[in-house]
Amino acid sequence: MTMSRLLRIPIIACLLLLSMHGYTYASYASKMDTDSSYYFADGIISQQVLANYLSRSITQAELIASEGCYNDGPYPNKEDDIRMLKNIGAKFIGRSVYSWGKEHFFLMPSFWANAKAAIDAFHAYDSTVVFQAAVFEIVTENVEDIPVPVWVFEAFGLPVEQRNFVYQAMLNKEGRLVDHWRKGSSVPDITQMETKLFFYYLACRYMEIGIEAIHFGQAQLMAMAGREAGFAAWKELLDKVRLSALTVARRGTVICDSHLPNGGMVVDGKLLFDYVSFPLRLKEIIDEPQKVELEVGYYDGIYQKTMGGITPSGWSCERSLYLVEFDNFGISKHRDEPNWKDHYAWGYDEITWFSKQPEDYRNEFLHYAHQWVRQTDPYGFLQMPGSRIITGAETNRYRANTQGPNCPMGKNQENTIKAIWGKTN
Repeated sequence: MTMSRLLRIPIIACLLLLSMHGYTYASYASKMDTDSSYYFADGIISQQVLANYLSRSITQAELIASEGCYNDGPYPNKEDDIRMLKNIGAKFIGRSVYSWGKEHFFLMPSFWANAKAAIDAFHAYDSTVVFQAAVFEIVTENVEDIPVPVWVFEAFGLPVEQRNFVYQAMLNKEGRLVDHWRKGSSVPDITQMETKLFFYYLACRYMEIGIEAIHFGQAQLMAMAGREAGFAAWKELLDKVRLSALTVARRGTVICDSHLPNGGMVVDGKLLFDYVSFPLRLKEIIDEPQKVELEVGYYDGIYQKTMGGITPSGWSCERSLYLVEFDNFGISKHRDEPNWKDHYAWGYDEITWFSKQPEDYRNEFLHYAHQWVRQTDPYGFLQMPGSRIITGAETNRYRANTQGPNCPMGKNQENTIKAIWGKTN
């Protein structure tokens, strides 16, 4: 972030506050193009436009990452993924770039430059497509290799120091979730100022390369000092990220979400996140091996549970919009056995379970899940599976592509996704 950009932020602070209360919506609407289906700007995205994006969302993990910057192993034949996304008409590319405990990526110029080039290339084809990055619930000791830029201190009104980020300063003072992932790898506490500084740094860097949406992992898990303090910390961070977005993001806007099992974060009647995301929560059909179904109230599913309030864009909603995704979290010790007391599907995480199914059932299930979510809850949307890490399989990633010489590992859901989306135009 350049100093000139930073100096412009205070000038438009009042505009952001007004927009967050909905006072600029009329002027926003007057600027819409003739085709307003995917128009947003100046920190405001309407409910309909947000719904339009969520209805064409797909998980395409690490799509814009490059060689040497992958979290989940090799990603061959990526050119065919670009072709597929254009073919199916994707509008929201979920988790397109991120780090899971690999902070050294952020020191690599290629991490940022190659991701920006990939975004720019796709936008030359369709400038309305939103690329999402992720800032997850993990920090490691390697964060101490990253210098804290001057503009980060200034954004929080802190004295400027010449130093790097401090790992220990991001951790919960009572030791909660310290070394949770492994020794030297913890869940950061959002109530710690150092965590907010680091997350702000990442959000701004991502927006500078063309990212317009950020998934903030398990936000509730990181709100460790109680509901009031934890929510207040998230509000402080997100307010500053959105303020920066006005001058840094492509369209002056950043769309923020998190996995929120309680259905949302609300402070004084205002939703902190633009929408909620959550795993599908697949329920095994006991007498039909490998078959699953969706059910309101099963386990900790999000269906019909999201909270209402005033959104960051200023409009009011009875309940927050949300999407459900095929989550990845590994496999259990009871593979191919049902267990309604845990969140696995026949012993597998959701995307691994899906990848293991016969092609016909995969396609059938996508039709079923899409229709069930839309009929069960008008606020919910199914995020299609495009590319995501799987566990214990012959390949490291599930790929939805039509199988062929350009993507021999494709699982043939491309045409199904296109057909589902085509029916709901």
